[in-house]
Amino acid sequence: MEMRTVVDLTRCQGYAQCVFHAPDVFELHGEEGLLYATAVPDDQVERVRLAAAACPVQAILLGEAVSSGAR
Repeated sequence: MEMRTVVDLTRCQGYAQCVFHAPDVFELHGEEGLLYATAVPDDQVERVRLAAAACPVQAILLGEAVSSGAR
């Protein structure tokens, strides 16, 4: 099953650790605007896991629970 990701943008503070760890999935626009891919490519799964772990405010959610709830 494909890994999915959701970022709680109300928690995100723009530290950009996700962009550092997985620049192919997360992209910072301006000082606080974060764009990201909800479907994580297979070759980026480990990088996205590192990005989620590195997020100081734990704003990144991963996994099957995300994919079943996101539409």
